Amino acid sequence: MNLQPQVQALQEMIDRSHHIVAFTGAGCSTESGIPDFRSVDGLYHQKYDYPPEVMLSHTFYEKHPAEFFRFYRDKLLHLDAEPNAAHRKLAELEQAGKLDAVVTQNIDGLHQRAGSRVVYELHGSVLRNFCERCKKAYPVEAVLDSTDVPRCGCGGRIKPDVVLYEEGLDSDTVSGAIQTISRADMLIVGGTSLVVYPAAGLIQYYTGNRLVVINKTDVGVGADLVINGAIGEVLSQIQV
Repeated sequence: MNLQPQVQALQEMIDRSHHIVAFTGAGCSTESGIPDFRSVDGLYHQKYDYPPEVMLSHTFYEKHPAEFFRFYRDKLLHLDAEPNAAHRKLAELEQAGKLDAVVTQNIDGLHQRAGSRVVYELHGSVLRNFCERCKKAYPVEAVLDSTDVPRCGCGGRIKPDVVLYEEGLDSDTVSGAIQTISRADMLIVGGTSLVVYPAAGLIQYYTGNRLVVINKTDVGVGADLVINGAIGEVLSQIQV
């Protein structure tokens, strides 16, 4: 498919905008080799004793912590992944004063690795971890290098700072994301199927007329421009 007309339209929108916000999902990281939960080859289509959505729930974390951490270390920690063209272009747009912030559903920290400074991580980050008892902060290695349930020196359990199923989003992060989206003069939604709520509902706070959706499959959202393609492949063609 020839995406050049759509890419040109995207370029023109970006050129006219000064307060862009990018809303990114798993598709922004698959090009870095991180599997999408809901893709054909994603975690939801692999075989485990329990479905992934069960193993990543707060209830499972509390009742079966050892099994939770085995799954978590095996399937959610991709520390060798590198930022791709999408991450780098969004960071470039921010450095050029065109993009105000990235709002992401991803937990891999790749936006920051690429150079983005204002990132609202709706679902937390695998790179942050804390003791549930004394609140001491720990790097990801404390979880990665543990063989069972990671423990703090005080004896408390070390929990990844990620939002599990049944847990609520951080209110400050959500508030900041809503404010930046509501002030945006352009919203680029990329690499997300917009099926995970409440995060996906945040795009309703955008009231402008430059809503762009870049995704390999149709997401059924009324947008001013829809590009069916890989977000990294598309954004790599944009001139800043």
